[in-house]
Parts: sequence; C-alpha cells; structure tokens
Amino acid sequence: MPEPSSQQSRGAVAGTGMGGAMDLAAGEAATLERVPGGPAGGGPDSRPRSLWSDAWRDLRRNPVFLLSTLVILFLVFISVWPSAITSGNPLDCDLAKAQDGSAPGHPFGFDGQGCDVYTRTVYGARTSVTVGVCATLGVALLGSVLGGLAGFFGGAWDAVLSRITDVFFAIPVVLGGLVLLSVVTSNSVWPVIGFMVLLGWPQISRIARGSVITARQNDYVQAARALGASPARLLLRHIAPNAVAPVIVVATIALGTYISLEATLSYLGVGLKPPSVSWGIDISAASPYIRNAPHALLWPSGALAITVLAFIMLGDAVRDALDPKLR
Repeated sequence: MPEPSSQQSRGAVAGTGMGGAMDLAAGEAATLERVPGGPAGGGPDSRPRSLWSDAWRDLRRNPVFLLSTLVILFLVFISVWPSAITSGNPLDCDLAKAQDGSAPGHPFGFDGQGCDVYTRTVYGARTSVTVGVCATLGVALLGSVLGGLAGFFGGAWDAVLSRITDVFFAIPVVLGGLVLLSVVTSNSVWPVIGFMVLLGWPQISRIARGSVITARQNDYVQAARALGASPARLLLRHIAPNAVAPVIVVATIALGTYISLEATLSYLGVGLKPPSVSWGIDISAASPYIRNAPHALLWPSGALAITVLAFIMLGDAVRDALDPKLR
C-alpha cells in the first residue's frame, strides 16, 4: 500500500492549526468511546446517559419495583373507583349479622357492628393513599425548600434552621399526635396530614441540606458561578437537579411510614374518627372481638401491611437505582 507523501502528512496536521495534533487525538478518543451501531457509532446507546435514564433502565429490570408498582397502582385504582370492585356501602350495617363469617356477596364476613368487612377494607384504601401521598408531598416540598436554602446560603440561616430541626426531632411522633390531635374535632384527613407535615419535614430538610452542600462543591457549579450565574440559576438549574435524588428516595420510603402512622393514630382514637372509614378504625373496633371474629381484624390488618410493604419495597428499589455506589 503506497505511503502518503510527507507533504500530505504535514498538511493533515498543519491544516488544523497549532492544536491539530491534539484535536486528532481527541477525535480518536471520542471514536473509541462510541458504541458500535453504524459507520459513525450512531447506535441508540451512543448518546450520553444521565443518572435518571440509567435509573429508569435499572428499575424496569427490577422485579421488586415491578411488583410493588403493580400493587400501588391497584391501590390507587380502588381508591379512586372503589365501586369498580364493590357495590356495597361501607356505612350500611346490620346488627343481626354482627361477627358472622363469609357469606355470598360478603367474602370477608362482617365486623362487630354488622358492617361488611370487604367493603370497608376497599374503601379504607382511599383514606390511606390520600393521607400517605398528601403528607409525603407536603413534607418533601417544605423540607426540600427549607433544607435546600439552608445548605446553599449557609451562615445564620443554616444555624437557625439546624436548631429548629433539633427541637422537632426531640418530639415523639405518637405522643405529639396524642397531644395535638386530641383537641381536633374534625373528621377529615387534613388535620392528620397537617400534623404529619409539621413533624415530618425536619428529616427531609436535613437530607436536602446535606445533598445541596455536596452538590454546591462540584466543579460545574463553581464554573457556573465564575461565569456570572445568579444564585437562583445556580440553585434551580445546576444544584437542585443533582441534589433531589436522596430526597426522592427518603420520601418514597417515608410514604409507607405515614400510612402506618395514620392507622396508629386512628387506632388510638386521635386520628380519623367514625363515621370515617379507615383501616386503623376498623382494627381498633375489631380488637375486642379477636377471639369470636378474627376475620374482622385479619383483613384490614393484612391490607395495611401489604400497602406499607409495597411502598417500602418501592423506596428500596428507587434507592438502589439512584445510588451509583450500589451499581
């Protein structure tokens, strides 16, 4: 094979300017990094992947994520349309059927008041999902904003917020619920949600603060600051997208905790109150009849356990996908 002339060789370097040799070396390195998929390496995987795309790819292959997602989607479906799987009314009770077992059209039997356990279990999902989702969104929003600002600006703001979170961490959650919710007479879910947001935001705040402090020290943030980016642009464009992953993981796992906390407070009589339909209320009402009618306690307890487990499994799967150290 004929060798290229020296003039052509010099032109290959000189034609690119003083940095021609470096440009050629960089081009060769870029070619080596391409994934084979065509003459120019233009396969579907040749595009740079982000943390979120990698996480979504891992989640789609994770059976724990798929199973928990199916359970949660079913819970959301029956929360929105409970009449799709039951035609009964959770408040229709017949004392003549109190503590009876399963019967045609009533597969879960009846509780101590003669109410259909199946219908009340289905309608109880609406309360649990509503409380869990709304409380998680409120906690994540409030905690992320306060913690993110404290981590970004530091100084006196950070010191004051740290002392406030220490005070809230010292309050026992159940004891705080007994004190604060005992004076509430409303039967709606909003006082319970407000209580959870009030005592739940410090945990998310500390997670967001630490994540923002870590992201603030990265080179790309320092470069954007040197180029004159405003604090708002630094926080919203460069820091927040790279600091939100730990908040999402903790909030997803905490969602199941808030559902169990609502059931606990309702069981103790300070959360939701009759005639509201809640798994905690049904568990509390069925406890005295556990020997004569264990089915009235089994089904709402099982539904609560499965729901909490599904959200915890979802949070674990999201954590594994978003944590590069676990890859």
